[in-house]
Amino acid sequence: MKLVIATSNTGKIAEFKAYLRDSSLELYSLADFPDMPEIIENGTTFMENALIKARTVMSCTGTAALADDSGLEADALDGRPGVMSARFAPTTNARNAKLLELMKDVADEKRTARFVCSLAFVRPDGFEWTTTGICEGRITREPSGNKGFGYDPVFYYDPMNATFADIAQEVKNKISHRGQALKEFKEAIKKCRITENSKR
Repeated sequence: MKLVIATSNTGKIAEFKAYLRDSSLELYSLADFPDMPEIIENGTTFMENALIKARTVMSCTGTAALADDSGLEADALDGRPGVMSARFAPTTNARNAKLLELMKDVADEKRTARFVCSLAFVRPDGFEWTTTGICEGRITREPSGNKGFGYDPVFYYDPMNATFADIAQEVKNKISHRGQALKEFKEAIKKCRITENSKR
């Protein structure tokens, strides 16, 4: 089955393809569809945005689509940056710097945060499947590590005593919010055969 990963984010594409490499899916991404119109992510939740992206890409390509909307929620900032995670500032470095600046006076015990990944799979026959993965952690006081992408350098994962940017991708893929959601997707493929069209 052909499946379009509804993102042009190279970091996300790498994570998706690494996790799904042993599946029978023929994987594409928005990089393979340069004429794709801009997708307006105007949902108020991660799941709303994931469904917007998956439905739009499926409609434009006529192919099954898998989309995620992910972000970071810091408790001390009332859940920000949340759905605005990718638009919190113009660049990755600026986003991390802004987050650390906003939290500079927050005590260590109150720096709790989580990564959230809402995943939506949509088929051309109208079938839709969704799930959400969550990974709890804390916001550091300075970036650490050169792996991963996005907020990984400032997200400390206690069970491994490291930030996500300190952890090898294959390890991160097993424990991350996106890894959890993709694990459920793979299980749904195997157990529920969700990648098979209803019309056989």
